[in-house]
Amino acid sequence: MEIVNLFGWEIKEKIERGEISEKEVFDAFYERASSSSLNTFITLAEGREEKKEGKLRGIPFGIKDNILVRGMKNTCGSKILHDFIAPYDATCIERLKKEGGVILGKTNMDEFAMGSSNEYSAFGPVKNPFDPERVPGGSSGGSAAAVANLEVPIALGSDTGGSVRQPAAFCGVFGLKPTYGRISRYGLVAFASSLDQIGIIARTVKDIALTLEVIAGYDPMDSTSSPEGVPPYSKIIEEPCGYKTLGVPEELISGCDEEILNAFQRTLEILQRLGHKIVRITLPHAKYYLPTYEIIAMAEASSNLARYDGVRYGLRVEGESAEEIIEKTRMRGFGPEVKRRIMVGTYVLSKGYREEYYGKAQRVRTIIKEELEEALREVDFIITPTAPFLPFKLGERKEDPIKMYLSDVFTVFANLAGLPAISIPGGRINGLPWGFQVTGRAWDEENLLTFAYHLEREGGWSLRQ
Repeated sequence: MEIVNLFGWEIKEKIERGEISEKEVFDAFYERASSSSLNTFITLAEGREEKKEGKLRGIPFGIKDNILVRGMKNTCGSKILHDFIAPYDATCIERLKKEGGVILGKTNMDEFAMGSSNEYSAFGPVKNPFDPERVPGGSSGGSAAAVANLEVPIALGSDTGGSVRQPAAFCGVFGLKPTYGRISRYGLVAFASSLDQIGIIARTVKDIALTLEVIAGYDPMDSTSSPEGVPPYSKIIEEPCGYKTLGVPEELISGCDEEILNAFQRTLEILQRLGHKIVRITLPHAKYYLPTYEIIAMAEASSNLARYDGVRYGLRVEGESAEEIIEKTRMRGFGPEVKRRIMVGTYVLSKGYREEYYGKAQRVRTIIKEELEEALREVDFIITPTAPFLPFKLGERKEDPIKMYLSDVFTVFANLAGLPAISIPGGRINGLPWGFQVTGRAWDEENLLTFAYHLEREGGWSLRQ
């Protein structure tokens, strides 16, 4: 079998048995990634690091370009950080390397993770592997497209409102957003600090479980990381799953395109045939999920991006005064979507409006979290489509931010409540991938991944090409 078609865990086992070498693996994926026409990577590694034993021995990883890898460029897909070299490794990267993982390169992304199509990168849009005229989703579009196109077996992304799960669905691969605090955010460039979480994209659940097992866990460098124990996910997922009760929220799925809704209904029928129970649940505040998310995300983005001032690091455009330096640097360095979100975020945090918008959104967020936790006491998982429509054509929604933001209508609630969720490939509609999302209880990635693993094996959702 061709090396690039191997799953990550298979690569590690074949290396340990002496069937292939680390160099052969690195060279095979490097050649495929470097010759790709999809614009998936911003920077490729100049060479592989010294080989190490470990749970991830010899497995190449694509890393979203907002996660620091020491000595490599970290652009966040922006002109303002075009030449910034990361001075240290993010905690998740440190842990990957310690267990023998190999960094193949930094993947393309929407600028500062702000986007749902990967068209807002200063380095050009990423193309969908199934149709290069369509988007791969965003903001982790480079990571998802690279995995789907066999340029790398596993990739890391960041997920603030669906930025791992939505591109995973658009590219026909698995994408996990863990519980908030499960993976350290130290070394992840902040977009919205109370929502951001590092996630994992792969073609098989076992690779996600193995990676999570390595990079999860408490980190004293991140005050929001949790001391919750990290189970041996890669072994647990192979245990019997049992039949689950899956809650379908009518209020959310009613806004789907008909073709997605029909495919989702067929998926529910398959799940019932496998023995799982489907029940209808009510989420009365569902219509507030997206606006609540947008207010909080844009407010926190405005605050986090204030550090890019042309003084400390990154792009600097000279001016007559400090104010002029900041203004010129930001005008030249930031793209249109980032500017839009900074302006809206600054407005909702401004004097006289902070409590009316940001304060109210935080109170609604508490209600949403309680509502979802209550629903998950009645069912094992909440199930929805991952996105309300299929991958759209490049440029189709770029001039209409409202249409673009609707891409996240099914994914934002997991970030608002800090819950784990995984996008599972649902097959093809007219040749294009779509996915469905399964959301679980906080800190219960164990059951979520076990369920997804058994669906992959028993339900026909296999991604072996």
